[in-house]
Amino acid sequence: MKLGLLVIIPLLAILGCTSQRGIESETIVIQTSPENAIREMEIEFQKGKAFNHPSFAVWIEDLEGNYIETLYVSGYVAKGRFGFGEIEPGKWKNEPGDVRRPATLPFWAHKRNIKAPDGLFIPSPQTEVPDALTSATPRNNFRLETATSYSGTNKFRVLMEINQAWDANEFWTNNKFDGDLNYFGSLQPALVYAVTVDPQSPETEFYLNPIGHSHPTGANGVLFTDLTTLTTAKEIAQKIIVRLK
Repeated sequence: MKLGLLVIIPLLAILGCTSQRGIESETIVIQTSPENAIREMEIEFQKGKAFNHPSFAVWIEDLEGNYIETLYVSGYVAKGRFGFGEIEPGKWKNEPGDVRRPATLPFWAHKRNIKAPDGLFIPSPQTEVPDALTSATPRNNFRLETATSYSGTNKFRVLMEINQAWDANEFWTNNKFDGDLNYFGSLQPALVYAVTVDPQSPETEFYLNPIGHSHPTGANGVLFTDLTTLTTAKEIAQKIIVRLK
């Protein structure tokens, strides 16, 4: 079931003002344009052996964990509109449509703190992420060319949340949250990576490391730091590097 459903993800067209180059080459280039950005940044993602069309969000926080801005979100999540629309919970139509999947990237969604009309923090068509921050889900290694409006000399954090649909293992099984369709669409929860960036450091490369996972059903924005139950979720990414320009 996992492989059969995931093949729909690459069908999403590139959205809005972003661009994505090198689809057939080794590294895809994605460009986003956050509002009032003044400091150029580059984020390189090298896929791991379990990579299979995951969803991503990349954002910036201060060292106290206060959200500053989003740099990138996968298009499906950003718009709340997926390749297969939902007729009713658990039933799908063979055409694009609005879908609510709060377990996809819940840590980022709660940090963003914009509630949709249905009470969920994951974006909906009414609370969608601007086109300038989204693109089709990368199908390979990618390089995100972006920038931030953060202009201070203080340290800040760059975070990435990654989730791969229907990614089960011996602990995160189909029946772990019996009847919870939000969990069923995710199984292993989203994994969160982070790194502290020092604008005054002579170093220009900073490597992200996993710091925890999100709530498995997307019920809240808590970060769970025990990663011992995650397996393939930790192999979606091989290396993630932030570079200051």
